[in-house]
Amino acid sequence: MSVNSAPYLRALNFRVVLFAVFTLLLPGSAARALDVSAPFTDPLSTLPEIIRTGVTLPGDAAPFPCSEDKDFSTSLTLAEAVDIALCNNPQVKAAWASIKIQASELGQARASYLPSASITTNRLQTSTKYPRQNGQDTVATGDAIAATFSWRIFDFGGREANRQSANQLLIAAISSHDAVLQKTLSNLVQAYFDAQSAQSELRTKMKNLEISDGILASARRREERGLGSRTETLQAATLHAKAALERGRAVGTNQRAQAILAYALGVSIKTPITLSEDLRDDKEIEILRLDDWLTIATESHPSIKAARAQWEAAKYKIASARSEGLPTFDFSASYNENGYPGQGLSAVKTQVTTIGISMTIPVFDGFSRTYKIRGAESLADQRRAELDDIENNVLSEIVKAHADTLASILNLQAADNLLNAAQESMNGAQRKFEKGAADISEILNTQTALLDAQQEHVRSLAEWRSARLRLLAGAGVLGRTFLHTTKYQREKISSYQ
Repeated sequence: MSVNSAPYLRALNFRVVLFAVFTLLLPGSAARALDVSAPFTDPLSTLPEIIRTGVTLPGDAAPFPCSEDKDFSTSLTLAEAVDIALCNNPQVKAAWASIKIQASELGQARASYLPSASITTNRLQTSTKYPRQNGQDTVATGDAIAATFSWRIFDFGGREANRQSANQLLIAAISSHDAVLQKTLSNLVQAYFDAQSAQSELRTKMKNLEISDGILASARRREERGLGSRTETLQAATLHAKAALERGRAVGTNQRAQAILAYALGVSIKTPITLSEDLRDDKEIEILRLDDWLTIATESHPSIKAARAQWEAAKYKIASARSEGLPTFDFSASYNENGYPGQGLSAVKTQVTTIGISMTIPVFDGFSRTYKIRGAESLADQRRAELDDIENNVLSEIVKAHADTLASILNLQAADNLLNAAQESMNGAQRKFEKGAADISEILNTQTALLDAQQEHVRSLAEWRSARLRLLAGAGVLGRTFLHTTKYQREKISSYQ
């Protein structure tokens, strides 16, 4: 039995007419939101701009790139390390997907403003038999078409509250993504500087071992010429053995720091990473007042923004729950040809069109709505408490980081002076020892002082970098632009909020 194509053509024409009617009747904002050029991608324009353009970190002029694989045989810069980590971190990817998920939720909320339509076509065969009667059995074959159209034309704010709530949750998802970026940046930069500091400490221990070699050789020559004692030679040998031990420990520390950096980068821990040997930052240091940092954090930190948006979304959910107890008005239209859905063909050809407006008034639902409202109010209270807690945590971290930064600046300056003095003392002691004007005790004490000064310098530099980066991350403005500079101007940072 062949299928007649006429009903399907009529159904297609009816669908086209309905789409045109929907477009003409849409409100202005909804009509603009409807992207006819890409109806199956994002017809209601819910995806935020960053999905299309990418994420730009605070202070940067362009989004961070996810380029090709890095050649780790060359020196890895901090900017390259940041890009690699941000592109490989699974938490960043999950937060990025959360933005798209929440954009879909917003699309569903916006879709509630639009009408819905459906068309059903059926090829039916109805057999009628009259057992034990003289009536003639019949068999009817034909097409049945049913089209429905419904549109909620008015409610008391339920759809608007759901839309606003979805908007706020999308803002929260974007801010949460920014917070993950800040955390990832902070962890990566800390791992990078730790690896760089471990590398510097290893070089210091190796240099100290070389100095110990020279002292041991000089002590042996002095003993051979009768200018030194066996005791001095043994003391030099002890110093050399200790330097070798510390060099071995520094090798282990460096390997561990390299593995942590590789993990932060999202690459294999077996990847050999070469870092720059320059440990020093800009010597011109300027730190903002604590009040400025607290203001920046309150206004800019993505975790605070996300918590604030979630609180706003929870308040809109209260309005949505309350609106469910109010009347709604719906417009509906239907067209049925040759019967109704779920029934057989009519005895004769029929065409039934129904148009109407219905009003639904909730009367009683067993107090379900009452508890739903109470639950929404409690959720809003919970979100407000979470916002206060996050603000307190962020600001307390700012206070700690600011104090650590100021202290680290003073420590770094003192460590510089200590290192210069110890180096000059070591140079003078070596010259005196070679000429026989100093004994082994003086040279050993001088070398120990130099080693301590070098270790303090490396430690102070690491503490300074850690503190200033925690300060930026705590304020929520850590970006590649601020990775190397140590001059933070209030107006400049504020422009990236």
